[in-house]
Amino acid sequence: MTATKTIAATHGEGQFNAYYAEPEGQPTAAIIVIQEIFGVNAGIRRKCDTLAEAGYLAVAPDLFHKIAPGIELDPDVPNEMQQALDLMGQFDQDGGIRDIEATIKAIRDEHGADFKVGVVGYCLGGRLAFMTAARTDVDASVGYYGVGIDGLLGEKHAIAKPVLLHIPQEDHFVDKDAQARMHEGLDDHPKVTLFDYAGEDHGFATEFGQRRSDESAKLADERTMAFFAEHLR
Repeated sequence: MTATKTIAATHGEGQFNAYYAEPEGQPTAAIIVIQEIFGVNAGIRRKCDTLAEAGYLAVAPDLFHKIAPGIELDPDVPNEMQQALDLMGQFDQDGGIRDIEATIKAIRDEHGADFKVGVVGYCLGGRLAFMTAARTDVDASVGYYGVGIDGLLGEKHAIAKPVLLHIPQEDHFVDKDAQARMHEGLDDHPKVTLFDYAGEDHGFATEFGQRRSDESAKLADERTMAFFAEHLR
């Protein structure tokens, strides 16, 4: 079952919509799906639906609600890709983390304080997943091709719950030096696991479109599902 629901933002910042995909029966846990720069589009909704089929409550908050509420963009359309990049430049990432934290609160208000909540994010969402791990009490975090994580390593000491990062080695937004800094800073962290994907570029695990690389996407998603099965019990 799917629906759009409203979540109250924190600090008097109003409210925002979120896409909910609910499993049949009681959910085993919740997973917040953190959007790319393209909004809560068909690909993000498909991610939610797949998680719901696996028994999770999946929720995708509209993190662009302050700058372009309800926006849905296609990265394979050049002018829409440029629009997405422009929105990224306007986006308040700290505000996005507050909205993710408000989503965690809304889920636990409904299902109980001990209800397990994870996050999985893509692109911008991969970066926000790392920030969520460092700044909130989320139970497990997964980031796909997060951009600029090497600049967030000063926050790694605040990570207390498990984190999984998927790193395409030919990511044209995250160069080899940045990837090396991520490994240098995180390989020995007891809560963080990094997987590299040789030959893969940014967006390889998207549900639709030209960026998808099916074999690696399936491998990454299998690792993600095993990670959540272990840490959201």
